[in-house]
Amino acid sequence: MQAGKLGTRIGGGHAGVQQPHLLKQPAGGRPASSRPRLNSRRGAVVVRAADYYSLLGVSRNADKKQIKQAYRQAARKYHPDVNRDPGAEDKFKEIGQAYEALSDDNKRAIYDRYGEAGLKGGMGGMGGMGGMGGMGADFSNPFDLFESFFGGGMGGMGGMGGMGSRTRNRATTGEDDRYDLQLDFLEAVFGCAKEIDVDRLASCSTCSGSGAKAGTSASSCPQCGGAGQVVSAVRTPLGMFQQVATCPRCEGTGQIFTPCDTCGGDGRVRESKRISLKVPAGVDSGSRLRVRAEGNAGKRGGEPGDLYVYITVKDHPELRRDGISIHSDVEISYVDAILGTQVKVTTVDGPVELKIPSGTQPGTTLLMAKRGVPRLGNSASRGDHQVHVRVRIPKSISSDERKLVEQLKEMQSKAKFGPFSF
Repeated sequence: MQAGKLGTRIGGGHAGVQQPHLLKQPAGGRPASSRPRLNSRRGAVVVRAADYYSLLGVSRNADKKQIKQAYRQAARKYHPDVNRDPGAEDKFKEIGQAYEALSDDNKRAIYDRYGEAGLKGGMGGMGGMGGMGGMGADFSNPFDLFESFFGGGMGGMGGMGGMGSRTRNRATTGEDDRYDLQLDFLEAVFGCAKEIDVDRLASCSTCSGSGAKAGTSASSCPQCGGAGQVVSAVRTPLGMFQQVATCPRCEGTGQIFTPCDTCGGDGRVRESKRISLKVPAGVDSGSRLRVRAEGNAGKRGGEPGDLYVYITVKDHPELRRDGISIHSDVEISYVDAILGTQVKVTTVDGPVELKIPSGTQPGTTLLMAKRGVPRLGNSASRGDHQVHVRVRIPKSISSDERKLVEQLKEMQSKAKFGPFSF
């Protein structure tokens, strides 16, 4: 077992531990039974150490073979990949600590005399124990201990093949990336093909994404012993407390290496890539397109993230869009409104002749069916084009026009009241 490894894996073994987890150790004497107690002033859970012999289900006179056999059975029973009961993972961690202490003659002798505090440095200041002050917190990670028994995972356990081992230095999926794309009005309506240049993180070709300098390899972090976490002990009136945090040297990976000169150890470098993008018909401002696996590269062989393309659409000088409907305005004279006419209307399909019927009122909306926007995901279905008619009333007219209008007015009056009106 390597000194400095931690037997408690906080948060399921992931490297990103943010909040410290406090574990109480008894000030001395034999271990007591496990009983959680809440310290309301500190907001932490205080846990009395469990008896190691009871955890493994062996007597205090058990030999190494019995202890080893008991550990194998208990570890299989409480491994969190197998046992989903609440508290199973904590029990698994305690079993690993118990086995590591009782399987080593020196540690077992210290434990039998002073309890868990003696193993974790709590007895360093006692007279006659001058050499024990440096023995603090040398428990291994319980999952590493388990893997040393079962060959790196759950594959060797009957009925549990295929359940992968847990590792701190696991592959990490790359971050998603964003690209903002502006389209012309008609490009958004009918779709288009675009070539876009994306600046993203790609796997470093020099180190093949490992982050390590060519010709070198990673080694176990000397500060945390490969656990990815460091522990500091604090003596309080309540006893010894341990504070667990992410190792600052290896950043929780449990490994250190000489960084690659190209990527600086990240395993990724920033580069630009040209991507062919097919924009479907019917997109609009606010639409988002997803391009799989074209985001930032993952770390340590992880899958790349996705690229999200956010669409904005330029305005059209004559046309307005509302979902799959197109709107536009046409202005006619009051004479054309009375007599009717034919006008040329700009549509997404190009100029189209539209018949204005006689007697059209101001504000009338005329419908041009199937001249709108294709429905997104179903381009065979299209919206309509709505033409809003404005009637232009002149502010001033010529004398001849006035005479004609007055004659028209007189004719309307006769038609309204008849020949016998007074």
